[in-house]
Amino acid sequence: MTGNDKPDDQTLRELMANAKTIAVVGLSTNPSKDSYRVAEYLKDHGYRIIPVNPAAKEIMGQTSYPDLASIPDPVDVVDVFRKPEYTPAIADGAAAIGAKILWLQLGIRNQEAKEKAKKAGLIFIQDACMLREHMRLAAA
Repeated sequence: MTGNDKPDDQTLRELMANAKTIAVVGLSTNPSKDSYRVAEYLKDHGYRIIPVNPAAKEIMGQTSYPDLASIPDPVDVVDVFRKPEYTPAIADGAAAIGAKILWLQLGIRNQEAKEKAKKAGLIFIQDACMLREHMRLAAA
């Protein structure tokens, strides 16, 4: 892992190639927000996006769920756009639904979430943008 808790490029490339379904916690209904732009990019690149936002019924044409536990389908990645103090509970939720990866977006770091995710056997990435990493690896 590097300083921002990110796997090496080869591992990251494999993780992103194998992931199919991404639950985006904190996905906004506002297309100008980072969460929306990242989710839209990922959707346009073949990923299934599952919005997690208790204030919305639907985002990007997809049913929005109030929390991770409400998602009826398997999830590969939990991509988080929430304040750091919320991430330990999200780590618990990601583990409970059997997600493989907990990804905290750029600027989001939390040691407790990291410890919980690692203890549960999740791959943990923090302070990294999934869109930027996907673009960077595609260009490499």
